[in-house]
Amino acid sequence: MASRLTSKNAMASSDFRSTLQRGVVIPASPLALDARRKLDERRQRALWRYYSDAGAGGIAVGVHTTQFAIRDPQIGLFRPLLELAADEMDRLDGGREEPLVRIAGICGQTDQAVREAEQAAALGFHAGLLSLAALKDAGEPELIRHCRAVGEVLPLVGFYLQPAVGGRVLPYSFWREFAEIPSVVAIKIAPFNRYQTLDVVRAVVEAARDNIALYTGNDDSIVHDLITPFVLMRNGRRVERRVVGGLLGHWSVWTRRAVELLHECHAARRPEGRGSLPDLLALAHQITDCNAAFFDAANAFRGCIAGIHEVLRRQGLLEGIWLLDPEEHLSPGQQDEIERVCRAYPHLADDGFVRLHLDRWLEG
Repeated sequence: MASRLTSKNAMASSDFRSTLQRGVVIPASPLALDARRKLDERRQRALWRYYSDAGAGGIAVGVHTTQFAIRDPQIGLFRPLLELAADEMDRLDGGREEPLVRIAGICGQTDQAVREAEQAAALGFHAGLLSLAALKDAGEPELIRHCRAVGEVLPLVGFYLQPAVGGRVLPYSFWREFAEIPSVVAIKIAPFNRYQTLDVVRAVVEAARDNIALYTGNDDSIVHDLITPFVLMRNGRRVERRVVGGLLGHWSVWTRRAVELLHECHAARRPEGRGSLPDLLALAHQITDCNAAFFDAANAFRGCIAGIHEVLRRQGLLEGIWLLDPEEHLSPGQQDEIERVCRAYPHLADDGFVRLHLDRWLEG
């Protein structure tokens, strides 16, 4: 099949690939709703303005953190939300030195996924974060055909989503073939499993795809991923790969501090910065403790999206923690856990930064 990527998208790809490969913070955007569980456009735009001013290098919209239910016909928010995001990011890019990387979540069986990719491409999104959750029973050949079909429309960010929140185990053999797809520009590694994380890195190394950027989605080991040199062999030669950035629901809160953390991790890789590694390792466990509260690890992540909303509500960025599903909310005890980590680790928060700019973000 001939590539259906437009010349406009091809040009955008050459620009945003360098940003991805350098490594940036990409928050997975939550969905701002009002008390009627309708889109709150004012606060949604404010949230994206926060990410841009905090120093994020991109924003992912329509992903797990945004709630997959935006695609339900009775809700019908997938395209309107992408349109709103495209409009706001056009405005934000006008005041930035470097444009935001625009990632759209892509879901469903092949027909749906291709349609979503076409809509995202038409709206100027640079790449699609491709969830395979809808193909739980598909064999590897079918999965690869699916990925290639979507990749004909939009550059791909692979997504290893942990099974606890709807993903599936994807072995080394899948990732090795996935890495051969020319339109793959990055992979979000989020199985919450070190063995499976290594499967992805090894597959990319052995495919000699040095132009695929590796991003952490392992919220339980963010810092470890960012400071670890993955040293592997390819054709008898030593190859080192690094996870360069993160595409994370966790980084949709306290984003200013996340940007600073990424810079610290990048600096620690240089010989003169290695003295900071012990401090970063101590910080790693504190961040994981916060994530356990935000993502509700104690209850199999049932309150993960509500937890993110609660942190943003506390800062005034969201008015409430309403989700599209009225039955989805904080788990028993989760509020207390969020309160505990907020008290314990104030240096990980960016409350002062938000207070300083919140009125401006809300005014537009």
